[in-house]
Amino acid sequence: MSILTPNRAEAVAALADPQRRELYRLATERPIGRDEAAAALGMPRSTAAVNLDRLAEAGLLTVSYERRSGRTGPGAGRPAKLYRAADAELAATIPERHYELAGELLAAAAAEADERGVPVRDALDAGAFAAGAAIGAGCADLEAALTLCGYAPRVKDTLAADVAEDAASTDLVLENCPFHALATRHTALICGANLELVRGLATATGDERTPVLAPLAGRCCVEIRQDAD
Repeated sequence: MSILTPNRAEAVAALADPQRRELYRLATERPIGRDEAAAALGMPRSTAAVNLDRLAEAGLLTVSYERRSGRTGPGAGRPAKLYRAADAELAATIPERHYELAGELLAAAAAEADERGVPVRDALDAGAFAAGAAIGAGCADLEAALTLCGYAPRVKDTLAADVAEDAASTDLVLENCPFHALATRHTALICGANLELVRGLATATGDERTPVLAPLAGRCCVEIRQDAD
């Protein structure tokens, strides 16, 4: 399983259509072809085909090809295109959240604390940094890694007097907290781990800016600063 479950709001939105929901339900029971789907739901074959392909494009269905008659060789006809429900779990939240990652990190920290006799918070911070490094290693830069994790980074607005005339601000604020509900209830624990996660992202992407805690209502508690003094 990937360390970070992608946010699939668009995929789940594909199920808003009642016909697609019924097609998806059929595909969870068994592999279905276009003709079978059309007959089962009383719709034109072309409509079934369009909706099945839409679900496949969204990652909700997988596609395979099979000769259902059992015949092979010349004259056996073209293989049927079959659809079945994808095995992968879908997570969708708006704004983007990653509570599954927080749960994984907390569970791993508790297990390590029991096994090694270390404080849970120390184990959590170390695990969060390692997770950030693992995610960041697959990203082109820090901004891409932050976006992948749902932080919604943007360049910080800076007063002109605070910036040299020939330089632009490269500080980042993170408009979204992927662990918002947990951070609200367990602020010190979750924000500390959040900081370590972002530090891991920065380290893995080779970014020289410094993640720091800078709590402000309405956004993530972490900022990325060129000069952290």
